[in-house]
Amino acid sequence: MAGDDLRGANLAGVNLSDSDLAGANLTDAHLSDAILIRTQMAGATLKGADLTKAMLDRADLRNADLSAAQLVKAELHRADLTNARLVGSNLNKAELGRALLVNANLAGAVLRSAYLARADLRRAQLADADMRDADLYLADLRDADLSRTNGLVQAQLAETCGDDTTRLPSGLTPPASWPCASGGDDD
Repeated sequence: MAGDDLRGANLAGVNLSDSDLAGANLTDAHLSDAILIRTQMAGATLKGADLTKAMLDRADLRNADLSAAQLVKAELHRADLTNARLVGSNLNKAELGRALLVNANLAGAVLRSAYLARADLRRAQLADADMRDADLYLADLRDADLSRTNGLVQAQLAETCGDDTTRLPSGLTPPASWPCASGGDDD
């Protein structure tokens, strides 16, 4: 199914684990409750797709376009979202533990109550992202731009990894633990 045109397809609840959907067009597809564990989706277009409660553990979503996608309560543990576009996506209560979000564009994304423990957010763009109650335990924030995030509070930064390249919102300061040796590693 690599490169296939699956726009608007109803794949809700379908098990597509270990499938190759690289470069596929899944714009506005219905993938709620789908099982996409270890699925290859690099370069796929998932604009406006409904991935509510989908299981995407270890999925390859490098360079994928998930703009305006619904990822509420989606499971993305150890998923690779390097260079992914998640502009305006809803990741409310999403599980992103140890996910790679390096250089991901999360502008305007809802990350409210998302689990981002040990996630790698280096160079991530988070302008206007809603970070309220997001769990950032040991998240790697080096060179991430958090300066225009919404809802981020000092307590969330206490156990993160960052350095002088991390841009914080006005009123927040780097924790005493910064700089740190590592954050979103694969231990």
